[in-house]
Formats: sequence, C-alpha cells, structure tokens
Amino acid sequence: MRYPGRGTPPEDPFEHCMNGESTITDKARECDVVSPPERRNETLDRKAIENCWPLAREGVPLVLGGCLLTAVCAYTRMPWLALVIGLLTAFTALFFRDPDRRSDAPSHAVLTPADGRVIRVRHLSEQESPLNGPATQISIFMSIFNVHVNRIPTSGVIEAVRHRRGKFFSAHLDRASIQNEQNALTLRTADDKEIVFVQVAGLIARRIACWVRQGDSVIRGQRFGLIRFGSRLDVYLPAEYRVTARPGQKVKAGISVVGYLS
Repeated sequence: MRYPGRGTPPEDPFEHCMNGESTITDKARECDVVSPPERRNETLDRKAIENCWPLAREGVPLVLGGCLLTAVCAYTRMPWLALVIGLLTAFTALFFRDPDRRSDAPSHAVLTPADGRVIRVRHLSEQESPLNGPATQISIFMSIFNVHVNRIPTSGVIEAVRHRRGKFFSAHLDRASIQNEQNALTLRTADDKEIVFVQVAGLIARRIACWVRQGDSVIRGQRFGLIRFGSRLDVYLPAEYRVTARPGQKVKAGISVVGYLS
C-alpha cells in the first residue's frame, strides 16, 4: 500500500486497496480515493478542533438525549429502564470525553496521535512503505475505554487526506492496517520530511471523523479527528527518525513521545 504525498493521486488508483483476486470492478466499489464522506462544514470542524468542553462535540447530542430518556423513564416510573439507559449514557459520556492536553516535550519530539497501547513497531522497506522511502510503522490500539479524540503528532502542513472503504476486522490484527476501512493523512513537516498517520476502523468502530483538510497548517497536539467505539491508529515515520515507542507501551495522545526528528 502506498499513500501519495503532496496530494497527487497514484498512477493506479487501486494500488493501495486490499490484496486479493478481486476484479477492478470489485475494487472500485471497495476503494474510495477521495476525501472522507463524513465531511462537515468548516465552522463545525473548527469548533471540534478548538473544543473547550469536557466532551467531544460529537458526543454531546448522544449524552443529552440519554439524559432526557433517563429522566422520562424515571418520571414515568420505569426505574429499571431508567437505570439501563442511565448506565449507557454514562458509558457514552466516558467514551466521548475530551480532556485538555499539554505537552512539555521538546519541539523535535513526535507525539502519539492516539490514546491506547502500542501493539506493533516494525521497519518497512521502500516497497512496503507509504512514504517515499523506508519507514517505521507504529501501531496504537484503542480500546473502548480509551479517549478516542485523535491529535496531530507533529507540526506541519496536511498535504493529503484520503479515505478508503474496506473491511471491519478487529483493529488489533495486523491485517487491519491493510484491509480495514481507513483514513490516511499525509503531513509535511517544517524540515520538509513526510509522515503519514492513518485512522483505522475496527470491529466495532464504524465511523471515522476527520476535521482537517488538505492544505491546513496544523500544530502538534491539535485535535484532528475521532474514531467511534474502539479502533487503531498507524503512524509511519521516515527511517532516519529515532523511534522510542515499544510494543506494550501505554500512550496518551498529545503527551506521549513515540519518536524524535533526526
């Protein structure tokens, strides 16, 4: 798989789709080489990025609706139903929590874009890499109990945002990086290096939200999206970067360092 940098589409628009014996027609149905369909207007995207509430804005209607249903059930003397809905509402609020994050890491540090646990760190050849050269892949698995707001790993300019339809295998499996529905962002750093980070859907996670667009200037730690209900994020760094992430390490988006610019 290879995600193009600088917003240029690949010569074969299906070269980054899942491997297999599918026909071109089948691949065309599975692969979307344009921006994500979950687009909203720029004002709403900006509000999501600059959110100052304890909840991600996408979760506010769900939590308010759950509170309202809980109150109605309690008022109409259906205590058990009120209890069940109340617990589901509490879980929803926990899932959509959006704590403020600040990092005192040095400016050349690359931060993890997701909360969770590092499940894979591996070196990729130029042929395997989505970058224009060898790379290191860092995969972070997010359980349903982690914060699911995603953050920019290092400052730069978004050169491409590409969404691809796919399967919904469990996000901790290696094949999820290749076969699952995903949204890939290519970022050009201030020192003219290219990194790619990919929001990957999982078995339960079926909705990927992305709040940045091609051409946006972004800063490290800035919110850029959310994956609903358990998922994975893959980060691809140039081989010359010093990677400090290790499998099994627990990380927090916008705080934990996974590597350093060379």
